[in-house]
Amino acid sequence: MKTVLNPKKSTWESILKRPTQSIEDIENTVNQIFQDVQKNGDFAVSKYTSIFDGLDLETLQVSSEEINEAIAEIPEALKSAIQIAKDNIEKFHSAQETNSVTVETTKGVICWQEKRPIEKIGLYIPGGTAPLFSTVLMLAIPAKLAGCNDIVLCSPPNKEGKIADEILYAAQLCGCTKILKVGGIQAIAGLTFGTASIPKVYKIFGPGNQFVTVAKQLSTKYDTAIDMPAGPSELLVFADDSANASYVASDLLSQAEHGTDSQVILVSTSKALIKAVEEEVYRELEKLPRKSIAEKAIENSRLIYVENDKVALELINNYGPEHFIICSNNADFFINGIQNAGSVFIGNYTPESAGDYASGTNHTLPTNGFSKAYSGVNLDSFLKGITFQKISQEGLLNIGRSIELMAEAEGLQAHKNAVSIRLKDLK
Repeated sequence: MKTVLNPKKSTWESILKRPTQSIEDIENTVNQIFQDVQKNGDFAVSKYTSIFDGLDLETLQVSSEEINEAIAEIPEALKSAIQIAKDNIEKFHSAQETNSVTVETTKGVICWQEKRPIEKIGLYIPGGTAPLFSTVLMLAIPAKLAGCNDIVLCSPPNKEGKIADEILYAAQLCGCTKILKVGGIQAIAGLTFGTASIPKVYKIFGPGNQFVTVAKQLSTKYDTAIDMPAGPSELLVFADDSANASYVASDLLSQAEHGTDSQVILVSTSKALIKAVEEEVYRELEKLPRKSIAEKAIENSRLIYVENDKVALELINNYGPEHFIICSNNADFFINGIQNAGSVFIGNYTPESAGDYASGTNHTLPTNGFSKAYSGVNLDSFLKGITFQKISQEGLLNIGRSIELMAEAEGLQAHKNAVSIRLKDLK
C-alpha cells in the first residue's frame, strides 16, 4: 500500500483516483452486445454465454428440480444463518414503510401521495469467483416487501452450467419469480429489451464489474431504470490512536478480496497507527485463500496521513466512499459531518462485514463517488410515488385566477382556457 503524508488539496484527486477503466474503454463492447441482443434475442445471449462463460446451455431458465437439489445441498447451519440475516433485513426495510401523505393546500384543494410498487424488476447477482447470495437477500427482500409482481433474477452460471446452490436457495426463500442462468452484459441487455427467455423489466438492480456497470448505464437509454451505478467495491476507514490496528487491517482486506479492481483507503491522524495497520495488512494477507486477488487490490490502495480531523473529513467527503468506517474518539464529529458515503460503520466492533450480511442495512451501495448524489438501495428503490389531487368548486374559485395569470404569463393560452371555462360556469 502506498503511504501518503499530508497531501496538498490540489493532489487529492490524483491520490484518490479509483482503479477503474474509463467508460470509453469498454462502452464499444457493451454497445455491440446490446445491439446484438436487441436484434437476435436468445440466440445472441447464448452466443455470449458461450464466448464469456465457455458454456452452451440448452435452456437459460433454472428448473424447479435444480432449485430443490440446491436446497437439499445447503447445510442447516448456513440455512439458519441466512434466516437470521433475512429477519434483520426484513425488520430494517419494513421500518422504512411510509403512509400516504394528504394535505389540503388551500380550502377545497386536496393533494396526496401514495406509493405503488414497480411491477417488473430485474436483479443482477454476480457469480464469478464469489457467488454473492447475500445480494439476493438485499434486493429480493425489499422487492417483496414493496409488492413487486415480477422479480427476475439473472446470475452467471459456473463451469458446470449451474447457478451456485446458495444463490438458488436465497432466491426461492425470498420469492424470486424467475431465475435465469445468464450473466454479464448479455444479462443486462436481455432484461432491457426482453427475449423469449428473459422478461423485459422496468428497473434493474444489483452490483457487477465495470462492464455490467456500463451496461446498466446504457440500459437507461432504452427506457429502463437502474438502482445506481454500482461498480467495484471500495472502503475508506478513518482511524486514530483509539483504533485496533488488526481490526482496521481486517476491514481493509475484507473489501480488497472482492476483486482486483477494488480499492481500500485508510485515513489517519496517527503515523504510528498507519505503520501498525500496514504491517498487519501484509501479515494477514498471507493467510487469505484469495490472496492473489486481495494483493492486487492492495496495490491500488492508500494509507493517508493528515494533521487533523477537519482535513480528514473534507478529504473523505471529497472521495465519497461506498463504505465508511469510523474508529475514533471523535466519532460524533465524523457522524455529524459526513455528507457523502453509501453506508457508515461506527466503532471498533462494527465491521463492514456486518452490513454485507446480517445487521439489516442494505449492502447495494453507490461506488466511484456516486454517493455524492445517490442513496444505497432501500425500500423506496422498489416503489414510485404517485400524486393525486381533487379540487372542489370552492377550491377552483380559490386558485383559478392564479392559474390563469401564470398560464397567460407563460404564453400557454390553452392552459388558461382549461381553467377559465370552468370559472365562467361557476360564476
